[in-house]
This record gives sequence, C-alpha cells and structure tokens, in this order.
Amino acid sequence: MSGNTELSPHRVVIVGGGFGGLYAAKEFGRLPVQVTLIDRRNFHLFQPLLYQVATGTLSPADISSPLRGVLSRQRNTTVLMDEVVDVDPVQQTIQLATQEVSYDTLIVATGVSHHYFGNEQWKTVAPGLKTVEDALDMRRRIFVAFEAAEKELDPAKRQAWLTFVIVGGGPTGVELAGAIAELAFNTLKKDFRNIDTTETKVILLEGMDRVLPPYPPELSAKAAEALQALGVTVQTKTLVTNIQDDVVTAKQGDEVQEIPARTILWAAGVKASSLGQVLADRTGVALDRSGRVLVEPDLSVAGHPNIFVIGDLADYAHQGGKPLPGIAPVAMQEGQFVAKLVAARLANRPLPTFAYRDAGSLAVIGQNKAVADLKKVKLSGPLAWFVWVFAHIFYLIEFDNKLIVMLQWGWNYFTRSRGARLITGEASLLEVDRDDRGEFRVTSDRSSALKV
Repeated sequence: MSGNTELSPHRVVIVGGGFGGLYAAKEFGRLPVQVTLIDRRNFHLFQPLLYQVATGTLSPADISSPLRGVLSRQRNTTVLMDEVVDVDPVQQTIQLATQEVSYDTLIVATGVSHHYFGNEQWKTVAPGLKTVEDALDMRRRIFVAFEAAEKELDPAKRQAWLTFVIVGGGPTGVELAGAIAELAFNTLKKDFRNIDTTETKVILLEGMDRVLPPYPPELSAKAAEALQALGVTVQTKTLVTNIQDDVVTAKQGDEVQEIPARTILWAAGVKASSLGQVLADRTGVALDRSGRVLVEPDLSVAGHPNIFVIGDLADYAHQGGKPLPGIAPVAMQEGQFVAKLVAARLANRPLPTFAYRDAGSLAVIGQNKAVADLKKVKLSGPLAWFVWVFAHIFYLIEFDNKLIVMLQWGWNYFTRSRGARLITGEASLLEVDRDDRGEFRVTSDRSSALKV
C-alpha cells in the first residue's frame, strides 16, 4: 500500500462485520476513501434473531447476509475474510493471520463473547448464543432432548431430559425461555407418542430481583407474568454456583437447590473480544471490568485519534453517566457517526459530536407476548409484539431476508409450526445413543453447514 501519498486515498480499515462495522462501511461507501472490511466470517449475522434459529423457527441463512454481496456495489470497499492478531499504532498497521494491512483510520468493532465469570468449564455443558454455531449447537441440544426423552424408560431420567434451565434473565434468556415453552406446550404437543411434552419444565434463573433488569419495573413484571402464563418457572435473586453431572446447583438467599437438567443454556453475561486487550497492550487504553475499551466522547482511543472502537466492544459512558447498552441500534449509530467524523476531518469541516438517539428497547416472550419501552410510551402484549416484529423486519439487512422472515413468521403465526426443527451434524444420529453407563448423551458438534 505504497505510492504517491498525494494521490493515495485515505485508508480506512474496519475490523468486524457486525452492526457497527457494516453500517460504518456502508456510510464510507459514498466517500472518497479506500475501505477494507475484515471479519473472520464472510457474512453479517443478525444476532437479535439467533434465538429463533436455536429454537427451530428460522434457519441460519434467513438471518445471515454475505458481506461481499451487501457491499458489492461499493467500488471503494474490499472485504477480507481473516483474523486480526495484533495492532501497531506507531506504524499504523494491523497484523492479520495471513498478511499485514496498513491504515490511516482504524475502526474496531469485534463485539463480545460469553462470560462464565471464571467458570470456563461450564462452557461445554451450558452453551451461550452469539454465533451461528452456538445457535445450531443449542438447536441440536434442544431437539435431541425431546428425542432422548421419547426413548427413555426411567421416569426420573426422562424428566431430566424434559427440563431446560436457562441461566440469565436478560432479553436473550427471556426470549429463549419463551420460545422453548411454546415448543413444548404447543408446537411439539402432538408429535411424540411415548412422552407428554407438556410435562416439560422450563426454568429461568436470574441473579437480580427481576427479569429484564434494564427495563422499567412495570415491564419486567409484565414479562415475568407472560413467561409464567406460558409455563416458565421464573426464579429471581438466584445465583448458579455449580454445573456438574447434569445438575445445576443454584442459591436463592440461604436456600440451595439442585436441579437435574440435561439441557442448560447460558445467557448470563458477556465479555469483550480479545482485541480489546490487544488495544490496551498497544495503546495503553483503559478497559472496564468486562474488558471493553473506555472510549473518548468521539469514540476514539485516548491518545490515538485515528483509532476508534464501536459497538459492544466500546464502553461509552459520556451520555448519562452509564455505558450505552450493547444493542444493535447503538452499534449502528456509532458506525455511522465515525464515518461522518472521518469525512469531516478530511474535508476540514467542523467535527460532529456523538449523541445516541434512544428509540427504546424491545423484548419478545412469545406469540402476541412482548414488552416495549419506547421511552414516552410503554407497551406490553399484542401491540408490543407487532412493534417488535416490525422493528426486526426493518433492520434486517437484505430484502430477501426481510421477505423470507416475514413469510415464515406469518406461516408460524397461523400454524404454530416450526419448519427448521432439524438435528444436524455428523454425530447427530449418535447423540441419542446410550453411553457406557447406559444413559443417553448429548455432545457438542459444530460440523453443521450454515444453510440448514
């Protein structure tokens, strides 16, 4: 990337093709700059609907958009499928797994992963939900559980298969719990011959005093009521202390309980991607307790005005004194802002200031059951559900995704059917066989193809 600097366009490198990185790239598409978007995957994933892949409503391809396809009309944009391993802010280069890339402006938007609070051994038995592979792993575990229960003769072991524990009562946990309850009590009710799926136990454990802690208390209460109406057992002020041998140990006050469960799903916390630590090591920038980068008011890294961190990896606490939530609208607005800021710098125009425009928060519990905090208006029930549906259709990246998801949801609404109830992977047929103790086992197999 050498040559006549007078003729060379400004080089913008974006790391991460999530909401923040993609919206920044699209904004730069109309500017006289050279853009390189780097991601470990070749697609953008609409993460808010991952739980619907995990519970068989949608397929991965329905919520995924190829990055090259999305950006194909931007002649100034190059997409690289690679992984960043190091950053040199002095030489203004980033080291990828396969090559080195130079930049004039660097935007880091690599997001977060699951946080097990020092209990990494739980990862294999209690998967989280951040990637397509996570969703397919969850989907496999959920539907294998019903298949194994159908074959299990021992009543206690059968009940363990029909017990689903979700750890964490934020939006992801609430959505998962509601979707699994609808599966068990509606969708699958007539599909099996040896088990009654309405005997399923769906248990949601939350450490705080209510589900959806960031939401107004009245909406949290509405969400809890809706979950309980679906058949979900909601336990607040409950901390998981151990997960071992298909038993979840939880403490609620002074009371300790052990819950036999063969399917445990994690939705309790997040930690920053490893690139946050790399930036801290190379630039001296401070990190918060979750490993997120403490950014300046313009989303830059302190002392490095040409390095920006956006999305879930950024701890932006300059508006209201609290960090902005890790949700898609925040990342979108931050990505667009940084592009406009760089454009203003290059044109020697006054620099804009960042202010997040909060349109509210949405969480769905089940069909016709949702809560919506629209700031001045707070909704629950069918109206909130329709707002949730409209918002998610609107924010899907490509038109074909919007159309497919809308048609699928319409069909599901009237039939309560879920067409993506597939158990996939090379080991899927073996997962419901007995182990050397004579018990059925579920393993984690990530060999599934994306478009299933």
